[in-house]
Amino acid sequence: MRVHVVSDVHGNSRDLARAGAGADAVVCLGDLVLFLDYDDHSRGIFPDLFGVAHADTLVELRTARRFDEARELGRRLWGELTRTGVTQESVIEGAVRKQYAELFAAFPTPTYATYGNVDMPRLWPEYAGPGTTVLDGQRVEIGGRVFGFIGGGLTTPMRTPYEISDEEYAAKIEAVGEVDVLCTHIPPDVPELCYDTVARRFERGSAALLQAIRRTRPRYSLFGHVHQPLARRARIGGTECVNVGHFNATGTPYVLEW
Repeated sequence: MRVHVVSDVHGNSRDLARAGAGADAVVCLGDLVLFLDYDDHSRGIFPDLFGVAHADTLVELRTARRFDEARELGRRLWGELTRTGVTQESVIEGAVRKQYAELFAAFPTPTYATYGNVDMPRLWPEYAGPGTTVLDGQRVEIGGRVFGFIGGGLTTPMRTPYEISDEEYAAKIEAVGEVDVLCTHIPPDVPELCYDTVARRFERGSAALLQAIRRTRPRYSLFGHVHQPLARRARIGGTECVNVGHFNATGTPYVLEW
């Protein structure tokens, strides 16, 4: 059995369409939407709307953890745009829908997918075709192994679309229970797995996820979210914890075989 795993697709539909080559199934751990590429500030919804110069400034402020100033920049820019009669919500949803139409059409069959923190779950049923199974707080058997899926991220100052409370996230972990492969968007709360060396900050990992790994001992814990982690893998007891990569940048899936 061969499963290809991707995460943090962020608009890379070209490589996503090839991600299933030679695989029996594809697993996607979310973040399909590209709002702003921190490596190439000309790509994404934000620069398309407000220009590269403003994208440069936004990245600089967020990297320096000057979140209040970043939000004020966003408020000012959106205020100028919405004076034309459109709403912020309608503009963002229209841009996300355009990306989703292209990305879901690129998913190989079969694909098993969960949400990332920048995704909009309410839109997924409109775009997920019969070959794509969406799971969140649920389990599925793939090739004789049980995979558990937990989507979304925890609340942060970034206020991305699908952030939930620690309690809600822990409840989804509890619902999944014991599995062979635990698939999440965010990592367990292990410092070297959560630190992004380019953004120069710790992303939020889940303490409840770390506790579940120690308690239930899955074969693998697979996740994304941290684009340039200090460590891409670590062992927690008998569990191999793997950051499956920033697919937008690498275009290469992680391969799981048994």
